[in-house]
Amino acid sequence: MELPKLFSLCLLLSISFVAHSTVPPSSTFKYVNEGEFGFYSSEYAPDYRPLDIFNSPFQLIFYNTTPNAYTLALRMGTRRSESTMRWVWEANRGNPVRENATLTFGEDGNLVLAEADGKVAWQTYTANKGVVGFKLLPNGNMVLHDSKGNFIWQSFDSPTDTLLVGQSLRVGGVTRLVSRASAKENSDGAYSLVMESKRLVMYYKSPNSPKPYLYYTFDAREDRLQNVTLNCLPDPYDNLANEVTLDLSSGGWSVFARPKFNATLSFLRIGIDGNLRIYTYNNKVDYMAWDVTFNLFSRDGFPESECQLPERCGQFGLCEDSQCVACPLPSGLMGWSKDCEPVKPPACGSKNFYYYKLEGVDHSMSKYASGSGPMKEDDCGKKCSGDCKCLGYFYNKEISKCWIAYDLQTLTKVANSTHVGYIKAPKH
Repeated sequence: MELPKLFSLCLLLSISFVAHSTVPPSSTFKYVNEGEFGFYSSEYAPDYRPLDIFNSPFQLIFYNTTPNAYTLALRMGTRRSESTMRWVWEANRGNPVRENATLTFGEDGNLVLAEADGKVAWQTYTANKGVVGFKLLPNGNMVLHDSKGNFIWQSFDSPTDTLLVGQSLRVGGVTRLVSRASAKENSDGAYSLVMESKRLVMYYKSPNSPKPYLYYTFDAREDRLQNVTLNCLPDPYDNLANEVTLDLSSGGWSVFARPKFNATLSFLRIGIDGNLRIYTYNNKVDYMAWDVTFNLFSRDGFPESECQLPERCGQFGLCEDSQCVACPLPSGLMGWSKDCEPVKPPACGSKNFYYYKLEGVDHSMSKYASGSGPMKEDDCGKKCSGDCKCLGYFYNKEISKCWIAYDLQTLTKVANSTHVGYIKAPKH
């Protein structure tokens, strides 16, 4: 047989073999969301039903924080511990399923979450792609693999708000983590950690702003950024400790923790409040085993103050040294409480308003977002006045930059009086 024909025949046989590889019946499964609830403590105080898919300390679970609205999720923790177990991956955030929903892994190699009536809520889209098995690995990565052990699908490629050790954000794949909306509402929240081509940044989706704005950026690198990975390595200076780092492919690290115990069971999460934290599980402790070993926004201001969190002081407040210290109303700096809110803005299109001035303040966007300009301070004011949705503007006299705010929320007190804010208020 001629060599080209022999090659073509081998290729056809290979394609045919892959296409017809199926999951052995003994490896298929179907779980129904029904029965009694578990009783161990878990984040967000949910009702939950554990599945027989586990590899300690990880287990696959159906859980809900509102009645009859279930998420398929991976939970981290151990049953012998009295510590709260934590959710580190979710399949169908924002698209919950109901009682009697099913999780099915069939002979075609597709993993499918569906309602009782068969309506698909989530799937891996791996039907007839050579999948022969499913595994939950010791590092928390769930994989669908072919006969050679190659991963056709893996949960590490579809994070929600969390990175486990060894997991990456990467170019050509998922490039962001998105916070949860609230403890009760399991949908995408306002905050995101995003890997861009040359930097790692954090965005806040303000309720009234036309697009998210930058509220933190890690050190920019001149090299192209291919991925960021959460790693855990032995501490070179302490045999009993580990170093947990979020490493940039362009070199260096952006997040760093050094727990005084084996920190292999760690994860990085962007929280409901927009903070970025590392949680580390101490498996030598039976109670309160979770330590927060890193806070990006911290009370001591290192690496960054909590005042930089857009919602640190609720709807409105002046923040200093990570504390909400005043409610900056037209009548002056009043005592802050959770009820503090801006004065009601004038009706859209109305010209019956004025601005009251705050000196030595920054909006949460004005530290890292580039702003407009250079421009004159009066032109910055005109820009806000010409936009009926603008609630105020912020100006840095040193660099002649302007920021327009559609939501005020947390303002930070700064020592430099060249940083000024103007808050829109209706004339009475």
